[in-house]
Amino acid sequence: MYTGRTEQPCCLCDDVDTVARLDLPPRAVTLMRNSGPIAWRDIVGEVSIHFCESDWELVRELVLDMGMQPLSRCNVARASFSLREDFEALLNETRDEPDQTALERRVVDRSRSVVDDPDAEPQAAVQARVVLRALDELGVVSEDDPGTRPPDHA
Repeated sequence: MYTGRTEQPCCLCDDVDTVARLDLPPRAVTLMRNSGPIAWRDIVGEVSIHFCESDWELVRELVLDMGMQPLSRCNVARASFSLREDFEALLNETRDEPDQTALERRVVDRSRSVVDDPDAEPQAAVQARVVLRALDELGVVSEDDPGTRPPDHA
């Protein structure tokens, strides 16, 4: 039974009273502060980051109004994700390195559909733009071209 901390603090200021969450593909952690020791390929599933009310307002403005990427200011130590080694320790078996390609394709497809929807909720619009900009910055996809190459294992 897990008895550790369950609340996720704001990834910018560490405030435990959060109002918004963004779910990102594992590769996006490489753009966050303090991500050096984390092997993104060993992350199982999406990475969640949370924001307090005041920081969420700032992030919304940065992403939607100014077209900026907030991930470089987010501390990966405050993100929520599962590592392959955690599953191996729990199950007492070795697992293969997760293939992130399918997850990235789903996230990109979902993000592009939200960006194309003029009635999308602000939180969904922020998440979609953060995901596309992050993967564009990492050279996985082009934010503006829906026909770009699929994610690879680079």
